[in-house]
Amino acid sequence: MAQITEYEGIIAELIFHNDENGYTVAVFETETEAFTAVGNLPSAAIGKSYRIQGQFVENPRYGEQFSIQSFEEIMPSTKEGIREFLSSGVLKGVGRKTAAAIVTAFGEDTFDIIEQQPERLIEVSGIGPKTAEKIAAAFAEHREFAKVTMALQQYGISAEQTLKLYQVYGADTVDIVLENPYTLVDDVYGIGFRKADKIAEKIGIEKDDEYRIQSGIKFTLQWFANEGHTFLPEKELCEKAGELLDLPRDLVRSNIEIMAFLGDVHIDLVEEQRVVYLIAFYAAEQNVCKCLRHLNNADLKPISGSVDSLIRQTEIATGIGLSEQQKHAVASSLNMGVSVITGGPGTGKTTIINTIINILEDSGLKTAIAAPTGRAAKRITETSGHPASTIHRLLEYTFYEEGGAYFGRNAENPLEYDAVIVDEASMIDLLLMNGLVSAIRPGTRFIIVGDDDQLPSVGAGNVLRDIITSEYIYCTKLTEIFRQARESMIVVNAHRINHGEYPDCNAKDKDFFLLQRKTEKEMLATIKELCIKRLPDYYHDLVDGGLEPVRDIQVLTPVRKGTLGCLNLNQELQAVLNPQSADEIEAKAEKQYGDKVFREGDKVMQIRNNYELKWKNHEDFTDGEGVFNGDIGTIVRIDAEYSEMTVVFDNVRYVTYNFNQLDELELAYAITVHKSQGSEFPIVVMPVSWFPPILATRNLLYTGVTRGKQIVVLVGSEDKLKGMVNNNRISHRYSGLDWRLQRFFEFE
Repeated sequence: MAQITEYEGIIAELIFHNDENGYTVAVFETETEAFTAVGNLPSAAIGKSYRIQGQFVENPRYGEQFSIQSFEEIMPSTKEGIREFLSSGVLKGVGRKTAAAIVTAFGEDTFDIIEQQPERLIEVSGIGPKTAEKIAAAFAEHREFAKVTMALQQYGISAEQTLKLYQVYGADTVDIVLENPYTLVDDVYGIGFRKADKIAEKIGIEKDDEYRIQSGIKFTLQWFANEGHTFLPEKELCEKAGELLDLPRDLVRSNIEIMAFLGDVHIDLVEEQRVVYLIAFYAAEQNVCKCLRHLNNADLKPISGSVDSLIRQTEIATGIGLSEQQKHAVASSLNMGVSVITGGPGTGKTTIINTIINILEDSGLKTAIAAPTGRAAKRITETSGHPASTIHRLLEYTFYEEGGAYFGRNAENPLEYDAVIVDEASMIDLLLMNGLVSAIRPGTRFIIVGDDDQLPSVGAGNVLRDIITSEYIYCTKLTEIFRQARESMIVVNAHRINHGEYPDCNAKDKDFFLLQRKTEKEMLATIKELCIKRLPDYYHDLVDGGLEPVRDIQVLTPVRKGTLGCLNLNQELQAVLNPQSADEIEAKAEKQYGDKVFREGDKVMQIRNNYELKWKNHEDFTDGEGVFNGDIGTIVRIDAEYSEMTVVFDNVRYVTYNFNQLDELELAYAITVHKSQGSEFPIVVMPVSWFPPILATRNLLYTGVTRGKQIVVLVGSEDKLKGMVNNNRISHRYSGLDWRLQRFFEFE
């Protein structure tokens, strides 16, 4: 075994550094030698000094390298070293000129001045009180983080993990980790049970410790919640958690009882089977049922005439006649406390919504329209002409200063509307529905619109389908496709797919195509050719102002990994749609983050809700907060000096991300079908190859096809396309909402 050795020196050259996890490849220079060092060094920069421990290893590709196993940052003592440290990027906003000016003023006492007398920094030309304060705070934070990193190294906690912990706990990091590392699972994004378990083992926590067992049970329930389940049968939970913990099932079961007593979980009997809920999902399921019952049974404010006459007046005013089925949907929505309207594309849901809104407004009733995502809300506004918002914005989602968040609109402060219409309801999970119905006053009409044949919500629950199958809430199922919609093969084929029939592809002068290719390599090449040349050339006038490939063509795929997964497709499409210039003068700024490269001009997507991110609207000069999962934008600026990247959403909302927030973004030339829900794109391109059976399903194909507004192009195998149509597998979700609603129905 190679000997562990220790060296002191500086980073002379930075070959690679990942801000996300601290992974670094650098030329390390001591007083007597220089060599390549590889390992985790957070905030590594040229000129910074370290004491590193590790061993030399032989890399088959790069030769001998020093593998860093632990490190300690050494603060420089010379003027040159101090200047290099200050300008290394560690202190945000301090460039080479400012660093030189500070060192000229204070020499070798610079660090003492910054730490103990930061107010003296204003003696340096160009530094005001606010800048001095920021420099001192950044320096203090850097020193504190270095101490935390040193303290946690002995427990096998990597620099990457330490960085995530420190961002949450700050100066208390070490105390919290040593007291109970399993709290990290709930508090720190990206640290799951297995990571916390390894830390606990290093600290010396026993395998059968109650903290460990109960954390494992919560982790198991949360993992299944992430898969869409609101509960687990107790027997299955004991099996899964027992496997995770490597402990007997009886020990797991006894801890479930303890957790139920403490109120962390709830044990219930659903359809004569003992099941276990995380307490939040049990409470939400109960409350959704209670609220829907109250809303359904409440007296409503009257409208200004008979429904039939009001529908006729609206038809005359708009020039749009309604079918009998549409009239029935409008009438049921106006006459009932809660109603559901469901149907596929081309069945007239938008016409129904517009008719309902017109009648309500003419009756002096105030109406709110909302959808689960920003893109879906924007689409409703465009198609209906009525302003729509996200459900979160409607409910005034707000963050506490000390952490955590809440809905500003709730049972104590309900929405001040006479009717609430939510569209794209298939995307609404249990917790979001709970927040929504809690904020709607009895006496308010609650109208739920969606396509229950779409993919279910990403979050736990099966809300729309459960409400429909319970038969407790009145539901209108739209089946008639209207003449204009029948002219579109996208609409016709969507319904064919939904009914288990094969789509009709490549009809002349139509909008739905299948380009048959045998291998994934051929499919990839065709997708790239379509995006670069064939579609932009042929459909140049499809979009006002001319079709722009990055903006108007969206590649959808069922999977993330593999040749046709969105991760690889994004790299391939980035290289051809937004390549780096070979000319250094014209080169676009870019930022390496993990295995991704973000480049100015790239199409990107926000991958989780962030209600605190601030934006500025450069059209009307307003500002606000909140960027949501699924929002797609374009990178307009990357500023390495300030470690910031600016993205514009909807062409007007500018959002600035710090480099340590870039895990919230992904390239979006290609996205998964799941991420596309609630959106429409002028042109959709989708590979059809072998995919895992759980993903190669009829409703996933149906969802992907219905995202295309004007053109859909499938690329791949006709046999695989037929296989997806034949695969009517719908993933089963454990959910008690339909059962609870049925009990109300039977009782009443």
